Amino acid sequence: MAKTFHVLTLNKISAAGLKRLPAERYVTGNDIAKPDAILVRSHNMLEMEIPASVLAIARAGAGTNNVPVRQMSARGVPVFNAPGANANAVKELVISGMLLASRNIVPALRFTAALQGDDAAMHKQVEDGKKAFAGTELGGRTVGIIGLGAIGRLVANAAIGLGMKVIGFDPEITVEAAWSLSSQVRKAHSLEDLLKHSDFVTLHVPLLEATRNLIDDQRVAAMKSGAVLLNFSRDGIVNEAAVLAALAAQHLRYYVCDFPSNRTLGHDRIIALPHLGASTAEAEENCAVMVAEQLREYLEHGNLGNSVNFPSVAMPRESAFRLAVANANVPNMLGQISSALAAAGFNIRNMMNKSRGEMAYTLVDIDSAAPDKLIAQIAAIAGVLKVRALPLESDA
Repeated sequence: MAKTFHVLTLNKISAAGLKRLPAERYVTGNDIAKPDAILVRSHNMLEMEIPASVLAIARAGAGTNNVPVRQMSARGVPVFNAPGANANAVKELVISGMLLASRNIVPALRFTAALQGDDAAMHKQVEDGKKAFAGTELGGRTVGIIGLGAIGRLVANAAIGLGMKVIGFDPEITVEAAWSLSSQVRKAHSLEDLLKHSDFVTLHVPLLEATRNLIDDQRVAAMKSGAVLLNFSRDGIVNEAAVLAALAAQHLRYYVCDFPSNRTLGHDRIIALPHLGASTAEAEENCAVMVAEQLREYLEHGNLGNSVNFPSVAMPRESAFRLAVANANVPNMLGQISSALAAAGFNIRNMMNKSRGEMAYTLVDIDSAAPDKLIAQIAAIAGVLKVRALPLESDA
């Protein structure tokens, strides 16, 4: 009889994603006391007591700031996310943000909402007032994109389609990402180089200590006069005080963001949206499907994909009996695991080990089921965080 996995949902998860967890093997719900895994979107898990039974956490979105990743790493628990699944939704919102700013749409809407009188009077008010909202076109303007991951690349290619010039800056861009970029994207030599030449600057980097306040007083000052800053990444990447000062000095034209605050509400030159970046039915479904599939692959076969704290590891099955070992990245781990298996008389059919920073992960296919005593012996090796036996079970 195949093992049944219990998955706690901390937010409403798209039905399309939950369908990827077959009912004959998975029980999902928001009131599971001892879950094997957790599916989450926006719920703040940072102060939550996470049950010891949890083997994995899957965040149906790109950012994992609401998940205690370091704490989970110490327990050997992978945290999955869905990079790129919401990229098109965010790309479209970025383009919308540039249009809102370039054509002064928000103040124009406010003006229209305040019109009074009969149609003739309103028509006169419109003709007299519309000059105040004259804007600029995107074609021929330059957009600087900081971060050329899944979202940044889509924004770049869409902007080129609108006739814009594109400058990109990403010192950590992968070869795969570079291949998917249009050849028309000019590489900035530095962040300051990008800021100096861009009419629009859009941010697409994660919130890390290295990126907190990335756009500060000095970098705002380095921006082109009259530029528009767009932030659909995370609020902490931009120093609000610096932006407010630049708007007051008319150095910046607009600040468009997805993160309202008390200091930005009601400002004439700030367009603050209620965190709509990934809020489309398509993005929510894509994210849920991606993380559900990753979760299932990990729970049933131990394979890791799109984990933010462990390396990607995918090993085809060569046996019905598999061990998965999460461990600290320390010397001679493979040797100790192999020695323990050999001493117990087990033949290794296949073995894979990968590391990522302080974390490492090992998959081992063996000829027969490992007894509890052997699993406990491997678990006792210094640096081992978690050991799982993963028999290839039938649903029958």
